[in-house]
Amino acid sequence: MNVIERIESSDAPLFSFEVIPPLKGKGIGSLFDAIDPLMPLSPSFINVTYHREEFVYKKREKGYLEKVSIRKRPGTVSICAAIQNKYNVDTVPHLICGGFSKEETENALIDLNFLDIHNVLALRGDPIKTEPHFTPTEGGHNYAVDLVHQIRELNQGKYLDEDLKGAHATNFCIGVAGYPEKHFESPNMDLDIKYLKEKVDAGASYIITQLFFDNSKFFSFRKKCEEAGIQVPIIPGIKPIARQAHLTFMPKFFHVDLPEALTHDLMKCSNDKEIVEVGVAWGKKQCAELLKEGVAGIHFFTMGKSEAVKEIAGSVFKV
Repeated sequence: MNVIERIESSDAPLFSFEVIPPLKGKGIGSLFDAIDPLMPLSPSFINVTYHREEFVYKKREKGYLEKVSIRKRPGTVSICAAIQNKYNVDTVPHLICGGFSKEETENALIDLNFLDIHNVLALRGDPIKTEPHFTPTEGGHNYAVDLVHQIRELNQGKYLDEDLKGAHATNFCIGVAGYPEKHFESPNMDLDIKYLKEKVDAGASYIITQLFFDNSKFFSFRKKCEEAGIQVPIIPGIKPIARQAHLTFMPKFFHVDLPEALTHDLMKCSNDKEIVEVGVAWGKKQCAELLKEGVAGIHFFTMGKSEAVKEIAGSVFKV
């Protein structure tokens, strides 16, 4: 059963969460340790992020510098297969434009299909650290909507090789990202929602939002989506504040605002333990209000830490 089938067949909102692949050189055990505490809450699906290559310069003979490609977090496809095999729960690999040609995208989708993984989250992806802005890979896609088009074509049995006749049609359920506070590169919310509708019209079945801390912004975003004719489920994304550094990290990295009431409580904390308590309390309040307003589910960004997510989700989801 894919994500949209689970949403449509459930009488209750879904609980789901996102994990990050271990760093290169690390084992998968640490990832399982983060997943295990959340399994009693019966997640409907688990997202696995993809991190594209980065570049470093290494000194060679005679002082020359060589630009070397590295991948710090490999293994999204294999991790998805391992999670499905170990926990018998659907996984949703992130599929991004950056770092992939169309042929490599098609091959990744074929691998996923062979592994009985039939969900994907289609994203453009971020620029690498050495780029001032996103630059598509040669022969790849510029935007997430182009990626959605390719996945939908494969769902219709249309491969890049036009000579293939009677080719196997895949059955991927496609999710896309939405931004309650707009994508940081978009000039305004109206244009951002226009692009979101294009992704839905291209074949996306549901939307998972970027994390946010102000529910009023999510409700405003959802209303604007409805007014634009977007009728697919919109699942809010939640990330608990867990460290003092998040006060500056969250706005800078995710381009989101922290409400004054939350900031006021966080500024009174003297250590990270107190920060976690405030973050959990705020998360519980957020989730309770979201569920009261009839969301299809709540998606948690764990970032490798499950304790706060378990406490929040355990208080609002009845298993």
